[in-house]
Amino acid sequence: MSDDADRHPRFNHVALSLPADALDERHRSEILDFYGEVFGWEEMPTMTLDRERLVLKAHSFEEFVFLVADENPMTCARLDHFGMSVATPEILDAMYAKARSYGVKDDRVEIVERATEDHGVLKLHSFYVRFLLPMMVEVQCFEWQG
Repeated sequence: MSDDADRHPRFNHVALSLPADALDERHRSEILDFYGEVFGWEEMPTMTLDRERLVLKAHSFEEFVFLVADENPMTCARLDHFGMSVATPEILDAMYAKARSYGVKDDRVEIVERATEDHGVLKLHSFYVRFLLPMMVEVQCFEWQG
């Protein structure tokens, strides 16, 4: 039996519904620009349908954000989110800086400032950001101590 067959189940995508207008050519381009610049996500172009669907590959074909048009699109409270984990505080800081920089040129970027929770054995670093999607993305780094 291969290692893949033995691995535990894991999350691989999140699906969010948007109004069809939010998935037109202009808005798709804006979404791709922001999430590409900040997170390195890329369009899966064979999946794109104008005003219907946009799929963002988040570093592998098994990790993606699926955006789909719906007549009754998703609405969320401000802090509803999905999370991403990064390996180091430095990587988190680089993403945070990119999000803040993007926010300087586009006031539609929403950021919950970077914070660190110190739990003794663990420092949890995080920030939240949203741009043109109904949910925020929380970026976290688990920094284990000694």
